[in-house]
Amino acid sequence: MLTVGLDLAAEAGNTALARLEWAGGACSVRGIQLACEDETIVDALLTADKAGVDCPLGWPVPFVEFVTAHRYGHVDVPVGTRGRDWRRNLALRLTDRVVRERTGLTPLSVSADRIGHAAMRCAALLSRLAREGRPVDRCGTGVVVEVYPAASLRLWDLPYRGYKRAHDLAALGRLVDALLAAAPWLDLGAHETLCRRSHDATDAVIAALTARAAALGLATSAGPDEIETASSEGWIALPTCSLDGLRPRT
Repeated sequence: MLTVGLDLAAEAGNTALARLEWAGGACSVRGIQLACEDETIVDALLTADKAGVDCPLGWPVPFVEFVTAHRYGHVDVPVGTRGRDWRRNLALRLTDRVVRERTGLTPLSVSADRIGHAAMRCAALLSRLAREGRPVDRCGTGVVVEVYPAASLRLWDLPYRGYKRAHDLAALGRLVDALLAAAPWLDLGAHETLCRRSHDATDAVIAALTARAAALGLATSAGPDEIETASSEGWIALPTCSLDGLRPRT
């Protein structure tokens, strides 16, 4: 199996991509690229068995309805709803609320935070992928699944805070140490140094690990009452197994 992890930013400069090969009881990082342009990303997604993308795949349905209503007239706060609650409903997707309930972490709002710029780029990339004939489903059943590295790290009992702080390479190094201790079958090879100096590179590896969980059916998926919403908004796959549960068996 080949999994790809994509830490997607609005611009190429902060975008990282990792390729992980799973075979013979081990996982080897076959490549990590920084400053990835769209062509590089599409080429990688076309070769992946499963790809984890750290970026929202859609916008909240209520937000889309709000923008549409605003275009054609005036919008009203629902009767009996406080303004803050109403705005939160516009800002957070169903999957964001589920992640918060399960992990205590709240993903960035695709409709109210700067991550919306990355989501615009992601939407265009998914369209290109679909035109190339690869199945694309925002629920994650196609080649691409939405992931949230911080949540994966927390569920795997690994450091999940502080490693992205500017100039704090010590925290990033501790995360890499903990990851390799928890997964001795993971071979970063020549890319270990890069992971220790670039949190984008490390997040791409975590995204590819989570993609493996999704490919094996060892991650959360939208339930029957959630699929319709998730097919529009996207769905974050949370690993339901230990990190060692990803290791291929010989």
